[in-house]
Amino acid sequence: MSSGLVLSLMFASLLLLLLSGMPLAFVLITLAVVFTVVLWGSDALVLSVLQTYDVMTSDVLLAIPLYVLMASVLQRSGIIDALYRAMELWFRRLPGGLAVGTVAICTVMAAMTGIVGAAVAAMGILALPSMLRRGYDEKLALGTICAGGTLGILIPPSIITIVYAATAQVSVGKMFAAGIVPGMVLAGLYMSYIVIRAMLNPDLAPRAASDEVSLMERLASLKSLILPTLIVFSVLGSIYTGIATPTEAAAVGVLGALVSAALQGTCTPANLGAAAMDTLRVTTMIMWITIGAKIFVSIFTGTGGADSLLSFIDNLEVNRWLVLLAMMSILVFLGLFLDEIGIILLCVPVFMPIIHAFGFDPIWFGVLFLITAQMAYITPPFGYTLFYIKGVLPEGIGMGTVYRAILPFLGLQISALVLFLLFPDLVTWLPDQLSQRLTH
Repeated sequence: MSSGLVLSLMFASLLLLLLSGMPLAFVLITLAVVFTVVLWGSDALVLSVLQTYDVMTSDVLLAIPLYVLMASVLQRSGIIDALYRAMELWFRRLPGGLAVGTVAICTVMAAMTGIVGAAVAAMGILALPSMLRRGYDEKLALGTICAGGTLGILIPPSIITIVYAATAQVSVGKMFAAGIVPGMVLAGLYMSYIVIRAMLNPDLAPRAASDEVSLMERLASLKSLILPTLIVFSVLGSIYTGIATPTEAAAVGVLGALVSAALQGTCTPANLGAAAMDTLRVTTMIMWITIGAKIFVSIFTGTGGADSLLSFIDNLEVNRWLVLLAMMSILVFLGLFLDEIGIILLCVPVFMPIIHAFGFDPIWFGVLFLITAQMAYITPPFGYTLFYIKGVLPEGIGMGTVYRAILPFLGLQISALVLFLLFPDLVTWLPDQLSQRLTH
């Protein structure tokens, strides 16, 4: 059986089973086992065992449950409530101040946890009622929360970044560094859009009433920034100074989260038990998908699929940038139907030889990939933030309003993608600087 035919059959079967509603992990494992037996016989199933062992002994993937645990503990610690109160006091007189403050908190939460769901759920509970009560436009409020929450994909420590780095076999530390500037740029774009919209149409975001808050009260609220700042610096600082690997830094983050929860009086057996169950559930999901994808891709590679794909692209004789745009289009399209972990594990092993063959930087490509994942998170019909926000929508606001709300922010994400496509140095400068510093 030719490699081209095997490639076609594998991906046709993949699409068919995914459309049936079967979970991605079981789709991948089922297809891998079937194709292994058909092509090489039952003895070749030892390949599945070896790939599973490789995943379960990965030092890089060990960071995932630690970062999930850190996020779960922080989500229950009460820190986010205090942060929102501080942002409310400091941004209240700015055009669109509550929405700008919401983006600022999402940025801080991204740097603390790297979990999208935590930011969207927390801001849906805290910020959405507050903005609606002040007369904010529903679409502006909803779009701000959905888009702001996705910053956790790009700003380190991001679990999706870890999965990409492990799959692409690139440095997690460099990927973390590469996400900082693009993450800050996107946060700045969101804030600028909100302020400009509020200035052009003040009815969209009415300013706070004239009652003044004393300077001392505002300064006192800043103490809520101390613990988040210490956590961020302990995790990222230990990585970038070379004291700890990203996996070891995750353990530092868990310790910081536990200390913060203890100081807030929320380090209770009930909260720790709930955080542990969240960690077990999320980690299990990611690991099953990872195992399935590793086995599936190993079959694809073993049958010569990757070589066939490279030969096909070489024979096209098209500009390398057109090939890159085609890959980005595929990622955006898949984001409409698959979760980002599945897309990484399916596409990165296939795309990475092409990236290397055309001389593109895999770190830079990784950031472009993460931005497309952000787009997938807010794009109907299966954008995760849309489901997260649905659970906290007040009566009278339907999903149609949410879909319209994300359109301007989706446009901002596309603009950022184009910006980093045109100016790769914005992505690669910081990791290159840190790499040079560590080598000296």
